[in-house]
Amino acid sequence: MEEFEVSTASKKTKTVYVSTIFSIALVLLMLGMLGLILVHAKNLSNYVKENIVLNIIVDEGAKETEILAFQKELNSNAAVKQTQYINKELAQHNLTKDLGEDFVNFLGYNPLLSSIDVYLKADYANNTNIETLKAEISKNPIVKEVVYQSSLIDMVNKNINTITLIVLGFALILLVIAIALINNTIRLAIFSQRFLIKSMQLVGATKNFIRKPFILVAALHGLIAAFIAILILLGLLTYAQKELGEIKILENYTEFGYVFISLVVVGIFIAAISTWFAVSKYLRLKIYDLYR
Repeated sequence: MEEFEVSTASKKTKTVYVSTIFSIALVLLMLGMLGLILVHAKNLSNYVKENIVLNIIVDEGAKETEILAFQKELNSNAAVKQTQYINKELAQHNLTKDLGEDFVNFLGYNPLLSSIDVYLKADYANNTNIETLKAEISKNPIVKEVVYQSSLIDMVNKNINTITLIVLGFALILLVIAIALINNTIRLAIFSQRFLIKSMQLVGATKNFIRKPFILVAALHGLIAAFIAILILLGLLTYAQKELGEIKILENYTEFGYVFISLVVVGIFIAAISTWFAVSKYLRLKIYDLYR
């Protein structure tokens, strides 16, 4: 009879532990998905900003060696990601392709000027920095004009800032909900062990001695739950790559690694700290309060 009771109690404990791990894993999965959305949103924002073009129209009398030297100087600028030199012939080819007919045959000459397309780094893609760079570029004698769409840049930055604030606000709310869910799950798991905790206390075990195994087990559960969540996220990422090949330009495996490491840290930390509070609660209770 006693062996049957021990076996039943052991099965119940294992069931509680398994349900706790999967409950934490689901919450971490939700956090991980939001983390990956934030990473993709950030990379999409940078991609859009870094594809805003600053057109430098070169004076017709400028020599190609001067233009190439100026391009090299631009590439060394901290704000510039890359540049592309478009000479008159290439400009003619591109416009002919867009129009669908050769306009040079109609006009009798090529009116287009050579230019340099400048693509800025995301951090510098705003009107303030561009105006500063424009003033610096305009000082070069071979530069005839610097053209960019200031209204478009302003609109892009405003929209990105608004979306970023909304997503961060949602992330904060979700993090609070995740902490509450994991905390409640841990408290329910510890509730089933309340008599064991009190029994250990009654036979003289110190509070730290009682807490330690529970916290270690909780940390292990948090680690296992994090790995389960990470495996599911990796599966979702692989599926998304197959179905939406375009998102590859937004992928950054270093940032994905940070998200996964954060899940492990959050899983272990919240599980351990929630367990500490839950065990401490039952250590403070009187024996008759355990039945309430």
